[in-house]
Amino acid sequence: MLRLNKVDFGYEARSIIRDVSFEIDAGQFVALVGENGAGKSTLCRLCNGLLKPSSGTVTLDGKDTRNARVSDLARTVAYLFQNPDRQICQNTVRDEIMFGLEYVVSDTEEQSRRCEQMLSLFALDGRREPFSMSRGERQQLALASILAREPKVLILDEPTTGLDYRECMFIMEIISHLHKKGATILMISHDMEVVADFADRALVLSKGRLIGDDTVRALMKNRALLSEASLLPAQIPALALELGAGFEQVFTIDDMLKRIKETQ
Repeated sequence: MLRLNKVDFGYEARSIIRDVSFEIDAGQFVALVGENGAGKSTLCRLCNGLLKPSSGTVTLDGKDTRNARVSDLARTVAYLFQNPDRQICQNTVRDEIMFGLEYVVSDTEEQSRRCEQMLSLFALDGRREPFSMSRGERQQLALASILAREPKVLILDEPTTGLDYRECMFIMEIISHLHKKGATILMISHDMEVVADFADRALVLSKGRLIGDDTVRALMKNRALLSEASLLPAQIPALALELGAGFEQVFTIDDMLKRIKETQ
């Protein structure tokens, strides 16, 4: 579904992405993690064609992004910005959801059906002015506007930033549901608890280079790799690492409870 081969990107003399290669198969849920300034957002914008590689190739659903129009790629991939205020551009909630739909769905009845479906799912008032809403509500609106298009690939740049726990879980459960229905997910996240709970695979970026590509379970136990990327594991894997021998397979709360009972 998504393939990067020896991709470099930079501005003038500044290199941001260096020699990055990986493949994401259809239906995978992949987290992209790394320290601040590692180049994660830039890499994601290369993945959806908003940026073009200086060298190397990015292929999305069989199309070379260097030659494809962004509007054509947008029929396959949807991108959620970290800051919803950079994405919202209409005067009402309903118009915001309809804005993207009008470019990918020609049937007006289908447009209305999908719009009403998103309004119901996120409990949004279609008449509201987006910038009268809270930060969490605007994030939900931005997500609703891209989900209405039913993309094959979702690229999410810190989808839970600025949200409280309830809002975070609400959004992540919707994303998880879409993944289970077959969507391919690439998600930037600094929240290693969210990564541990929802992603299957992790790409680790540091100073513009891909330094790790493994299952999330393996990443959470790799002290050296986490340290190199200035990351900490989720709480349960971190506790398992401190407890040492006998806790190597512990990853979740259920794993921990089971192992503690076995030692009694």
